[in-house]
Amino acid sequence: MAEPWAAGDVASGDLGAYQDAVRLVLTTDLITAAHPRPGMLERVLPWADRLTRDLRELFGYTLVATTRQVRLIRLLDTLDPSRGRTFTSRAGKPFDRRRLAYLCLVLGSFQRSRVEISLADLVRLFGPVANSIEGLGFDPLVPGHKGAVVDVVGWLVARGALSLSDGSVEAWARGDDGDALYDIDHDICASLFQPARPVRHLTSAAGLLDGSSGSAERRARRLLLERPVVYYAGLDAATAAVLRREEVAENLARLTGLVVERRAEGVLLADPGGRFTDRAFPGRGGAVNRAAGLLIATIADLLEDPHHDLERVEPPAGAAAGEGLLARVDSALPRAGVVGDLAWSPPEPAPPPRREDRLVLIERPRLEAMMRELYDRFGAASFTGAWQQDPLGLLDAAVGLLADLSLLLPVPGGVLLLPAAVRYRNITLAIPAPPRGQLDLFDGKDSA
Repeated sequence: MAEPWAAGDVASGDLGAYQDAVRLVLTTDLITAAHPRPGMLERVLPWADRLTRDLRELFGYTLVATTRQVRLIRLLDTLDPSRGRTFTSRAGKPFDRRRLAYLCLVLGSFQRSRVEISLADLVRLFGPVANSIEGLGFDPLVPGHKGAVVDVVGWLVARGALSLSDGSVEAWARGDDGDALYDIDHDICASLFQPARPVRHLTSAAGLLDGSSGSAERRARRLLLERPVVYYAGLDAATAAVLRREEVAENLARLTGLVVERRAEGVLLADPGGRFTDRAFPGRGGAVNRAAGLLIATIADLLEDPHHDLERVEPPAGAAAGEGLLARVDSALPRAGVVGDLAWSPPEPAPPPRREDRLVLIERPRLEAMMRELYDRFGAASFTGAWQQDPLGLLDAAVGLLADLSLLLPVPGGVLLLPAAVRYRNITLAIPAPPRGQLDLFDGKDSA
């Protein structure tokens, strides 16, 4: 099957502008005249027709584009934990389960016949529903419940689903008998929540994934686009064979303006300019980002020691495929109220591919010792007040970031070092000292 040529009718002089529009659509949950910032909508709309064709033919995605908004509806083959970072408060704190539940209930309470709503009316509508759900509830006297509503409303305001016309949400949150009145944009509200299947008919979160499986080419393109790095060892044979073909990665490089890096263990689209990522790494200013860079550099130094005692082990089967995440999500699903004869259940999963590679194991005590040494070397105050007295908490946050980037794989008792981690062996944004040596990228031979 011939590879659909990305940006096939885009002139070379316009390719940069088109790639900019592609990156904006793929990295932004919703684009309006004001969100995430003014001017973005105008950079995307001229390319709406071409974007719609490319994203549909290459990935099976649907682009909803009007004069007022642009929204990309993805179909995913596996759960992606990074999607949760779409939901954050104005302070940048990720939504917890209460806030996510409130967001769904608030969106579900809006009626097309109403063009505006006050906070008091909103609480009267969604509060009883929240109280009918065991373990959730809403009580304005319970600390945190009002704050969760404020964060949800702020999230909707930022995207234009609600617009403040009178009053103050802060006054309502303080309990000063204040209220706030909002105009409702029903088109944006409908665009924010478009599940692949009716949620009430699902018996597993797997029902929100693309059940058609599709072609190996499409699966390969989605993986390369959505993941920081794709390792051959974690793929089925057909998808791995597709990714080994140069034209697939080169085609996505043309679509996005990124750079292909291909090694023996896998392939990635590198982003030298930092224009196509939701987790910049390495980066300046953030304590977690800096600690993650220091940790990777320390591990690389240890690997360069010919006398190191690090053990290589075989990673658990299917560890990178998201089975654990799916099981955790499904464990919280309510079973009552599901319509039995219409309920969708996931098919029997295919056997996970066998991983033949053995990865370096860094045990938890050694990681903790590394972090203590970094605190001693750079001073606890250099890790900001939030983490100054919590080196183990910072270690957990740094490991979480590196796991999101597919550089480490957490396992019981420690972490496994994934091949792409050593591409940061000479990281200088985190450590001012010069590099101490060289280490072959991916610790293997090029496959290209």
